[in-house]
Amino acid sequence: MTGQPTTAGDEDRGATAPRPGAATGRPLLPGQPGRPDVFTFGETMVALRGSGPLKLGGTMNVSIAGAESNVAIGLARLGHQVHWAGAVGEDEAGQLVLRTLRAEGVEISGAATDPGAPTGLLLFEPRLPEVTRVHYYRAGSAGSRLTAEVIQRAFSSAPPRVLHLTGITPSLSPTARSAARCALQLARKHGSLVCLDVNFRARLWTAEEAAEVLREWIPAVDVLIASDDELPLCLPGGGCGEGPPLSLPPQEVAAYDAAATVAALLLDQGVGEVVVKLGAEGATAFTHSGPLHRPAKTVRAVDAVGAGDAFVAGYLSALLDGEGPAGRLERAVTTGAFAVASPGDWEGAPTRSELGMLGAPPGTVVR
Repeated sequence: MTGQPTTAGDEDRGATAPRPGAATGRPLLPGQPGRPDVFTFGETMVALRGSGPLKLGGTMNVSIAGAESNVAIGLARLGHQVHWAGAVGEDEAGQLVLRTLRAEGVEISGAATDPGAPTGLLLFEPRLPEVTRVHYYRAGSAGSRLTAEVIQRAFSSAPPRVLHLTGITPSLSPTARSAARCALQLARKHGSLVCLDVNFRARLWTAEEAAEVLREWIPAVDVLIASDDELPLCLPGGGCGEGPPLSLPPQEVAAYDAAATVAALLLDQGVGEVVVKLGAEGATAFTHSGPLHRPAKTVRAVDAVGAGDAFVAGYLSALLDGEGPAGRLERAVTTGAFAVASPGDWEGAPTRSELGMLGAPPGTVVR
């Protein structure tokens, strides 16, 4: 196969890790007291997890879930200061969301309570050992009615080093889309690095709708994270709609080559680095210095839901610590493995002291 990624040894021998943000010419802001490392926002819902088909009834575990808050919790457990903003209903479900985030060390002073709408609901239905169905009840929810005013107030009170966005929030409503656009403008004004996890949800909007928004955002993005099938949504012509046709390699070539082609086009458009999540195959980071691959950690899979968010938390954590691409990928695949090995969206996220536990032999007892 052509275009193979470099190995860990290729990148590490005689190389000096680039400063975070250096690829884009935008240095990572230094940490300052009272200002968060990361600001993120979006809808967090009450999550109910069953043990089998919903139509058969039974018991369900109650928790919370939301891509952005999953990342926030993962970063907080790794010792970073994280500010989450969003809207919840004036109900017990909303109190559970806020209470959980507060207990996990996430700053929630920017959160809003909406008395006119309920907190969203998410149902997880495991159908096969490797297949889980997700049912959303979020139309008209408080989180979907998030406004730019909430983001303006929360962001401006403490501009972050990194703004983390997902492609989920703009899919919820026009006001949520305006809130995301406002956050991008504020990040540019305050010099915050922008991380975008595409996180395309076909049940929330079409590929054409997503591509229209993501193409607009790409010039402002420093770190783009996506699965290989999501990458084309970020390019003109890649997700349908206007723009020149996207020329991809023939279908018979390896998935890596297709991802590398799209990543190169995105780098040419100004993205600082493109990180491609490959599930059980690990992840590859593409920068102007070349590609770098890390295989996934070998663990016994329990629940794949939330693994992508845990990966993002690990990647941003290492970026904030000043690690180069190799260190960022290594921490990302490690935190992703913790998520896969534990049930729940965020419950298995490791603390910093636990990161080395994956290397322990089977049967190890930590006393």
